[in-house]
Parts: sequence; structure tokens; C-alpha cells
Amino acid sequence: MADELRFFLTAVGYFTRVPLPQRLASWVGFAPHYLNAAARYFPLVGLLVGLAGAAVTGLSWQFWSPPVAIVLGMAATLLLTGAFHEDGLADCVDAFGGGYRREDVLEIMHDSRVGAFGAIALVVALLLKWQLLVSVEDRADAGLLLAVLVAAHGASRAMAITFLATHDYVRAEGKAKPVAQRLETRSLLFALACGAVPLLLISPVFAAVVVLVLAGLRAALGAYFVRRIGGYTGDCLGMAQQLAELSIYLVAAAWKWY
Repeated sequence: MADELRFFLTAVGYFTRVPLPQRLASWVGFAPHYLNAAARYFPLVGLLVGLAGAAVTGLSWQFWSPPVAIVLGMAATLLLTGAFHEDGLADCVDAFGGGYRREDVLEIMHDSRVGAFGAIALVVALLLKWQLLVSVEDRADAGLLLAVLVAAHGASRAMAITFLATHDYVRAEGKAKPVAQRLETRSLLFALACGAVPLLLISPVFAAVVVLVLAGLRAALGAYFVRRIGGYTGDCLGMAQQLAELSIYLVAAAWKWY
């Protein structure tokens, strides 16, 4: 149990900007295998990020209009994660859009600067996310919007983490290398459960449609990653998470809730 708590706190430290108190950080310590073991907690951390975003959105709703409250909730999740996944989306779009050979793609992806393709992708993704959440609130109500927000953060990360179980990490070294070892079946099932249960609580039919959409997206992304670079990188996981989150909001915004 103590080890599992260490792995969870390692996931919190790796996947968010939440600082651990010094005494707690000293107790957790660090070992290379912690990061791989922490990968299964990625969707659970996502649910916590989603809960924080939902809390900020709900509180802001008391003072400002729904569109403003939604933006503030989005800003809270960006602050909590340090735009970790959005950065992966921008890097991937820059790399896949600007590189032709595998080596060129990986080199551009490794560059910390954001190019035109990446900047455009970020603007479009954030605007689309905002408008889709506004649309969900219009078609449903505040409670369903907040539930979708939380569930999407967990389910999108669950989809992204499945690449650790089926695909190869293509860099010899990299920030994601310690995390990107093959995910064992038990860990994968736990991660998938963290992503699926909140969707089921919203609606089993909605959950089934979302799972089908995410499965199709995963198949398309996986095939594309293999064709272009032979596998995935940490940035690819960020891109997968962002596209999965947007896909869930697209389904929710089109759903007939009543």
C-alpha cells in the first residue's frame, strides 16, 4: 500500500505542477521504476485535474456568465498541468507538418520552440474546446457539463496511456523514457477503469459511443505514428490526449441529453 501511494504521488508530481510538501517528497523518494509504475495513475490524476477545473468552473458560474466560467475552468487545468499535453500537441503538429523523414520529424518534435503549425493547432484546439463546452451547457445543464468535463479528462488520458501497452517508444533517451516501458495488463485495466467509470456514471449509452469514437481515433493515430516515426514519443501521448478530450466534447456537444 505504501508503494502504491508512492507511485500515485510520483504520478501527481510528474503529470501536474502540484508541488509536494518537502517532508512528503522526501518520504516518496525516487527510483527509476516509480515512473513506469506511476503510469497507471495517469487517468486518475486526470480525473483530479478535471475535478479542479469543474470546481473552478462551478464557482466562477456564481459571478460570471457560463462562457467566462468555462474559460476560467480551462485556465485552471492548464495551470495545474503546465499545459503539458497541449505542448505535446503543438510539438507533434509542428513535427508532422514540417518534417518528411523520420529523423527530421523527431528533431523538430524535440525542439522546444513552437512553430506556426503548432501555434495554429493550439489556438484551434483551445477555441474548439471552449465552444464545445459552451455548447454542452446549452444542450444540457451545468451539472452535466461539469460531469462531462471531469470524465473527459480521465477518459482521454486512459486512451493515451494504452499506447504504452501496444506500441514502441522510439527515442533512445527522453523525458518520457522512464514512463514509456510496456504497461502490464493489470496496470492497463486499472487505467482503463479510471477512464471508463466516470463515463458510465453519466450514461452507459453515452459511454459506449465515446469508447467507440476513442477506439477509432486510437487506431488512426497509432497507424499514423507507426507510419511516420515507427512508434510514439511523449509528445505523441500529449497529442493523443488532447485529440481524445476534444473528441469526447464533440460527442457530448452533439448528444441529445433530454
